[in-house]
Amino acid sequence: MQIEKIIDAFKDHTATVGVVGMGYVGLPLVLEFCKKGFKVVGFDIDEKKVINLNAGQSYIKHIPSIDIAGAVNAGLFIATIDFSRLKAVDAVLICVPTPLGPHWEPDLSYIESTTRSIAPYVHSGMLVVLESTTYPGTTEEVMLPILEMGSSLKAGVDFFVAFSPEREDPNNKDYSTSTIPKVVGGWTTDCLKVAQALYDQIITRTVPVSSCAAAEATKLLENIFRSVNIALVNELKVVFSRMGIDIWEVIEAAKSKPFGYMAFYPGPGLGGHCIPIDPFYLTWKAREYNLVTRFIELAGEINTAMPAYIVDETMKTLNRFRMALKGTKILVVGLAYKGDVDDMRESPSLHLIDLFEAAGATTGYYDPYIPTIPDTREHSHLAGRKSITIDEAANFEVAVISTKHSEVDHSLFAKKCKIVIDTRNALEARYDNVFKA
Repeated sequence: MQIEKIIDAFKDHTATVGVVGMGYVGLPLVLEFCKKGFKVVGFDIDEKKVINLNAGQSYIKHIPSIDIAGAVNAGLFIATIDFSRLKAVDAVLICVPTPLGPHWEPDLSYIESTTRSIAPYVHSGMLVVLESTTYPGTTEEVMLPILEMGSSLKAGVDFFVAFSPEREDPNNKDYSTSTIPKVVGGWTTDCLKVAQALYDQIITRTVPVSSCAAAEATKLLENIFRSVNIALVNELKVVFSRMGIDIWEVIEAAKSKPFGYMAFYPGPGLGGHCIPIDPFYLTWKAREYNLVTRFIELAGEINTAMPAYIVDETMKTLNRFRMALKGTKILVVGLAYKGDVDDMRESPSLHLIDLFEAAGATTGYYDPYIPTIPDTREHSHLAGRKSITIDEAANFEVAVISTKHSEVDHSLFAKKCKIVIDTRNALEARYDNVFKA
């Protein structure tokens, strides 16, 4: 039987795996399969990435070049822009972006274009898995019809379709791609068996669910949970600050309770490709059922308002020193969306720069992991700006700590700048010129 043949190929690691999207999700998957002896073909439309990968060079901070070079030199990995090489692939995993459109609607253009690129090369026994976060129903309603279009092959009979949400947490010291349990949902029972057999080879534990939609919903629940709880502490930060209470002290005290509490931390806004975006995928889909997700939307409103709150708090602090925001030189410390990574997708730091400059301030930024701002969809006007050096921090009157990198000595900014606005509790107000926001 077809299903037995492909499962055996997965179990004895003779199958060839394709991964589309050589980013923060796809590249770690590639390396995990290579570690287990699978031959892997990485697909990407960015020719520069393909050239770097085939040369054994990493462009992601927490992924060492030596790991990529080892896989390439062992003949296990090759990157390409040529999708016709899918003819020789037994399983293809789709790891492409799923951003929001200009009106906060799901942008499935990357999923759709990738699926169209795959469709001509779908063959008997092939497994196609979507890993990109999306709303429940995408695999069935959007991807599957494209794969079957113009072909006599049928999903669940001739080839297999599944959804398995990525759970990457870049640079997490405790969990990696292989140790984070993998949720898997199949279009049919056979699709689930095949997909689970593949992931069982590289993941410590797979978690099967009843459908692709259930797997899609699982990822949304995870990120909505974080979004709502972060919104809660962001709102409490504003309330407690007005009361003269330090939210960071309160969180540390609450953490002493061994049950019924999980610590979340406030900040200047949400960043990364998941939490600021994914909840709105469900919000959009819920309207199809005449439902309003008020709780999710409220959390989104609170989180997206945080950069403006930080600017307002900066303005109030400047007033204490009889300084105006207009004309002040402000240094945004940390451009990445979280500490110790070089990922700046949806980073609130970019919004802070825009808001400060709109108010008339002059801005610069410091981030050792992002020496130059790349082109982005929403902030293309900032592309090409370069990080200052630590010594140049003295040229700025105010430093706003937006991201806390463990390798950065944040006390230097308290010594070099007149005022520090600390949104991450990086300095714990140990200096008279440091103000939490």
